[in-house]
Amino acid sequence: MTSSTSAAAAQRSSRNPFALVARIPFGWQVLAGLVLGVVLGLVAASLGEVPGAGEDGGPGPNGLTLTLETIGSIFVTLLKALVPPLIFLAIVSSIANLRQVTNAARLAWKTLLWFALTSLIAVVIGIALGLLTSPGSRTGVDASAAEASQTQGGWLDFLVGLVPANFIGLEGSAGDDGTLALSFNALQILVISIAVGIAVLSVGEKADPFLRFTSSALAIVQKLLWWVIRLAPIGTVGLLGNAVASYGWTAIGQLGVFTADVYIGMLVVALVVYPVLLRVSGLSVRSFLRGVWPATSLGFVSRSSLGTMPMTQTVTERMGVPAHYASFAVPLGATTKMDGCAAIYPSLAAIFVANFYGVQLTFTDYLLIVLVCVLGSAATAGMTGATVMLTLTLSTLGLPLEGVGLLLAIDPILDMGRTALNVTGQSLVAVIVAAREKILDREAYAAAAQRAFAEETPGR
Repeated sequence: MTSSTSAAAAQRSSRNPFALVARIPFGWQVLAGLVLGVVLGLVAASLGEVPGAGEDGGPGPNGLTLTLETIGSIFVTLLKALVPPLIFLAIVSSIANLRQVTNAARLAWKTLLWFALTSLIAVVIGIALGLLTSPGSRTGVDASAAEASQTQGGWLDFLVGLVPANFIGLEGSAGDDGTLALSFNALQILVISIAVGIAVLSVGEKADPFLRFTSSALAIVQKLLWWVIRLAPIGTVGLLGNAVASYGWTAIGQLGVFTADVYIGMLVVALVVYPVLLRVSGLSVRSFLRGVWPATSLGFVSRSSLGTMPMTQTVTERMGVPAHYASFAVPLGATTKMDGCAAIYPSLAAIFVANFYGVQLTFTDYLLIVLVCVLGSAATAGMTGATVMLTLTLSTLGLPLEGVGLLLAIDPILDMGRTALNVTGQSLVAVIVAAREKILDREAYAAAAQRAFAEETPGR
């Protein structure tokens, strides 16, 4: 009776398309989403724009492009909706848990040190590529494209941005049509969370009820997070499909050398520097690349380190990094650790702008690029990523801010690779520090090479 029932259930499962899809390893589902997204994006691009479909009555996106855009936008919105509570709950819980760890301060300093070290290596690679190729001297972009960005970064902005506008880190802005849009400042939420976590430690036993509530709420948010993450293959189709259909790929021809420099630099960091650092730390390169793949691929299509942060934390924990440390290192990295946006890209972009305007950079200028890129990622946290970082670099060097406009046409294309490298580096540092501090679960890390994120994370 039991065997016949099981056989019947297995037969029904074999006919259920959802059950069949669920058996496919998650990493392969994301990869299939990438391929399908490119195909649908090419189809959408071939359909062209629809006359009268635009908001101003002009040409607008066709139905397929609009569908892909909507799918991708909903997925990223769902991820970002979980980021504020996840940062707060995870940081507070991790700081509270660190009271049981004797080397908590050492973990924090080691994390920051490795953030700086990997950023330093990345910016040096960017400068080297810029010096070898002189991308601004070999471009077809017209000078009329030069336009200063309306969003600019500065060290004063960083200091002001550290001060929370309110306890929950939310910001509101009024639109031209009278609507009110809410957004969150990740850096301010990070500051609030650290302050609350330290206060919890200071209060002692009286904070135990609050910690129990925090732990329970974190488990609920993580469960919601996992449900959203399971939608990643579908979100990937929409995000990448819309990118292929909407962005100006022809602009690459005018900025071909610069585009190649950025991607070559990122590939050198991801496939040469990171593996060397892993080997030096006694870790398997294959295990890391297989384990981090879901976060890397999601970062590529979502173009959002914060939106990818839940996935980054999940894969980092699955590779054996203790939850109490991963929940501290990953949110910190998502706001301050950006090898793509804040190291390779601004260093190459600064050299491009100097080449374009015929400005000869000195040795001191290159040292300034290194300094700004290593320290500047924190100054751009919670703001508009690479654009703010670029304006910060150009203003520090005294280069024309109008140079930002020269690169905007291909920024979405570059941003895919930049974000993928960002989230990969964030996970890398957590793994390396955990290994060096002997708190990494080596069995879980080794197992990452044998799976492709197939099953649900334990406890999620």
